[in-house]
Amino acid sequence: MSLYLTGMHHVSAVSHDIQASHDFHTRVLGLQTLIKSVNQDDTSMYHLFYGDGAGTAGSDLTVFDIPYAARERRGNNSITLTTLRIHGDDAFAYWADRFDAFGVPRGEITTRDGRTVLDFEDVVGTLLSLVEDDGLLEAHPWDASPVPAEFQIRGLGYNIITIPRLEPTHRFLTEALGLQHDHTYPTPAAPQYSTHVYTIGAGGAHAEVHVSVRDDLPRAQPGSGGVHHLALMVPQGQTMRDWVARLDAHGYRNSGVVDRHYFVSGYVREPNHVLFELATHDPGFTVDGPIDGEKLSLPPFLEPHRAQIEARLKPLATANV
Repeated sequence: MSLYLTGMHHVSAVSHDIQASHDFHTRVLGLQTLIKSVNQDDTSMYHLFYGDGAGTAGSDLTVFDIPYAARERRGNNSITLTTLRIHGDDAFAYWADRFDAFGVPRGEITTRDGRTVLDFEDVVGTLLSLVEDDGLLEAHPWDASPVPAEFQIRGLGYNIITIPRLEPTHRFLTEALGLQHDHTYPTPAAPQYSTHVYTIGAGGAHAEVHVSVRDDLPRAQPGSGGVHHLALMVPQGQTMRDWVARLDAHGYRNSGVVDRHYFVSGYVREPNHVLFELATHDPGFTVDGPIDGEKLSLPPFLEPHRAQIEARLKPLATANV
């Protein structure tokens, strides 16, 4: 069977203040809490998922709760920008005004790689940007969002990773993952360097990985405000077992098959140390029933330990708005 990916699945960031991050994602960005869960590798910490009105895979930002984490030191060998899709000039004007009203640090509405963008930072300093949507995917507004439906975030766009050497990452993306090198553009913050655009399948803002190549930066130090990993979509009809076999065949050490209950995953660090996850489309965020971001959702293997897990978690107010 021919294996291929179809776009972004999710992006996972780190926050030292999970309450402030929750309030920002729901009240400022107007996203729905899809899942309130725990870090499956450390159940003393929350793991929250935010997305659109339908809980669509590819719409969701997730946040790991790491109390007292130091601020990320930005730099090389890291995920340096996550984009979120909106549509239309009126939407960009709306968001510029909204960010100003909430005191959100932002740039100007401008153009990057032929698309309108608006860069901003979240409450813990994660670098984000709104990007013009291509209209290739159906939008699923959330009825209870404080943001009008026509201006809502439609889902994830591309990520930018920043690395010191292109060639090993190029091989990983093209040979192991099957992405296509499409074009380059001058890196906005340092136009003497180039950013390379790799398309996933048919491409589009939701189906690209941008790779900035810079040799003038120190290596990043992970922390709050950083992005832990980006996840690409394995479509229906494909198995993680086959993808793990493909990574093995190309010589990339990986996690093997990891069942996350809402999706099945495989993790792999590309040669410049950026962590990629491959995640299946199914079973999805409604595997346990309708979306309910208020209850603590646990995968079956953790359910017998619910009482102990809940006792260790600090209180978290998760009313969506």
